[in-house]
Amino acid sequence: MDGPCRLCLQAQRLLAQRRPHRPFFESFIRALIILCAPLSVVLSSISICDDHWLRADNRLFWLWRFCTASNQTGLHCLQDLSQAHVPRLASGMAVAHSVATLAVGVAILVLELLMVSQVCEDPHSWREWALGSTLFLVSFIFSFRGLLSFLILLRNQVTLIGLTLMFWGKFTASFLFFLNAINAITHFNSITHRWGLPTKF
Repeated sequence: MDGPCRLCLQAQRLLAQRRPHRPFFESFIRALIILCAPLSVVLSSISICDDHWLRADNRLFWLWRFCTASNQTGLHCLQDLSQAHVPRLASGMAVAHSVATLAVGVAILVLELLMVSQVCEDPHSWREWALGSTLFLVSFIFSFRGLLSFLILLRNQVTLIGLTLMFWGKFTASFLFFLNAINAITHFNSITHRWGLPTKF
C-alpha cells in the first residue's frame, strides 16, 4: 500500500475514533423532545387562530375583538376593543397577540434546529441543539408573556369557568415549551459532560 492511501486510512480511523457514538437512550430522549415540539406548535397555533379565550357573563373576549350576547339581538361583535370599557385593552391585546404569534415562529425555528441536530452525526451537532434549547426557552417566555398580558388586562372578568378550551390549549402549549426547554438544556449538559465538550449551560 502506497503512502497516500495509508495516510487516508489513518485519517479515517482517527475521525472514527473522535466521533462520539450516540447511544440508543440518548437518541430516544432527543426524539421525544423533537416530537413534543410540533405538538406545542400545533396547540399554540390553534389557540391563536381561534382566539376565543374568555367568556364573562354575556361577553366573549377574543384577542382582536369582543362580543356581547343577548336573547333579543343574539351575538354582536365589535373589532374596536376600546368599546369593551376595559382600560388599555386594545393596546394590551395587540401586545399579547404579537408575542404569542412570535412564540410560534420561534418554536418552528427551534424544531428545525433540533431536527438538524438529530440527523447530523458530526461532533458539532451539539451547537444546533444548544441554540435550539435556548430558543425554546425564549419561545416559552413569549408565550407566557401573551397569556399573562391577557389575564392581567381582564383580571376583573376572569374566572376558571369562563376561560375557554382555546385558552387552556395555549396554556398547555406554553407548559410544553417550558418542559421542552428544560429537558433540552438538561440533555445538552449531559452530552457535553459525556463527550468532554467545553460549553455547558
